[in-house]
Amino acid sequence: MSEVTLDQATVNEAMATAVDASEAARGRTSPNPPVGAVVLDASGNVVGVGSTRPPGGPHAEVVALQRAGAAARGGTAVVTLEPCNHTGRTGPCSRALIDAGIARVVYAVADPNPLAEGGARALAEAGVRVEAGVGADRVGRGPLRAWLHKQRTGRPHITLKYAASLDGRSAAADGTSQWITGPDAREHVHSQRAKLDAIVVGTGTVLADDPLLTARFPDGSDAPHQPVRVVVGLREIPADARIRNATAPTVFLRTREVQTVVAALADHTEVLVEGGPQLAGAFLAAGMVDRIVAYIAPVVLGSGTSALENAGVGTIADALRFSIESVEPIGSDIVISAVPAPPKDLAPPKDVAPAK
Repeated sequence: MSEVTLDQATVNEAMATAVDASEAARGRTSPNPPVGAVVLDASGNVVGVGSTRPPGGPHAEVVALQRAGAAARGGTAVVTLEPCNHTGRTGPCSRALIDAGIARVVYAVADPNPLAEGGARALAEAGVRVEAGVGADRVGRGPLRAWLHKQRTGRPHITLKYAASLDGRSAAADGTSQWITGPDAREHVHSQRAKLDAIVVGTGTVLADDPLLTARFPDGSDAPHQPVRVVVGLREIPADARIRNATAPTVFLRTREVQTVVAALADHTEVLVEGGPQLAGAFLAAGMVDRIVAYIAPVVLGSGTSALENAGVGTIADALRFSIESVEPIGSDIVISAVPAPPKDLAPPKDVAPAK
């Protein structure tokens, strides 16, 4: 095939578009990854954009190729994940790219699934120019974070989310908690719920707040994708509780054991623990929190319920350390994303350069 020469800015812009397509597919593709793909013609013009369809449907590359049509020949495919080399409910994307006459494939992260890997090798053997690693950090920390985590660990990726005042309170002294954060933050929460497989909440929160735990648009209508609602605890939930409505499926787990909850969610990829403080602390103490997303409001309550309780920390030496990924203003509030900090003994000595 002829050599394809495109400037890096064009490729980077295409990868950004592919990441956006990938993000839009989150929550709708499990157990498949929410991949995004862009096809550029030989001149670097976008001629096709696609994302993975629900299980049984075409993968992102095939969708983008279908939209590109004949313009794909001699062009470049930019994909968030290495094209698969596996025949399952659909054929291998590597073969689809070859048959479409794609001359160059750029992807962000390698496919860690042993059943699907090998696409880059198959493409190269067919004479397609292949480039890996473009946008890898953005993809790995973004729309493919949960799926890659499950491939590595065999369990769902678990995010702990809470809303709190500046002094770390989730409710005032009289138990009132609605609303600590503003409408923009609440809208953001709903947009994220619509991309999840499951939301976990304790019976205490259900009894105190009677939440719906559904994903809704600003006008109050329900989002097309709803995560499974998982209620954990031993207390009975009233028959008329809003969490029992038909908008989304609800599972009741009569346990307080975190490992039992995680095992019950083994078929899911992206899970959110949303409350309350005892459940949040239990997941932290069990080492089952892969990310914290904290919505912090510029208010001080002075007393009341802490956002987190009983996380297994008895002294400062045992503090659970996290690294800040991002701090983002949302309306009058901020949202902080943090991931567990690596153990200090894994960091290289300051006078020794990391291995290359």
